[in-house]
Amino acid sequence: MSVLAHPTAALRLSGDRAGCAQAREFTERVLKDWELASCRDDAVTVVSELAANAVLHAGHRDEGENSGSGVWLKLTRRRAHLVCAVTDQGDTFPGTAHAAGPLEERGRGLFIVEALSQHWGWTRYAPKGKTVWAMLPTGAGA
Repeated sequence: MSVLAHPTAALRLSGDRAGCAQAREFTERVLKDWELASCRDDAVTVVSELAANAVLHAGHRDEGENSGSGVWLKLTRRRAHLVCAVTDQGDTFPGTAHAAGPLEERGRGLFIVEALSQHWGWTRYAPKGKTVWAMLPTGAGA
């Protein structure tokens, strides 16, 4: 019996707006390498929203290059899904996804994530931190 590991790629993001651009570029590059063009646009959008939330709510808690903290992006390819996960050290947790009002400048991120993914959620860590993740279909067989 053999156990096949799921291909995974991870990147530590800067805790500022540049981290969002890093997340988008990394996702595009990884999905090109994995030949997952069918879900690339949705994945880049989802990753951008998750990274933006992490940077907005926890990016300032970045404690240095080798601390193991900060904001991390992890992409995992499963048989029929791509899992996009962003981990940060923040102490605020996602609310429910909702459509923002027409004049609001913020508040659409999780609504977009929910619309583009099959499932999404978050895992809390003690004493602080969380991972927010989304599963996107890849178009591959189950």
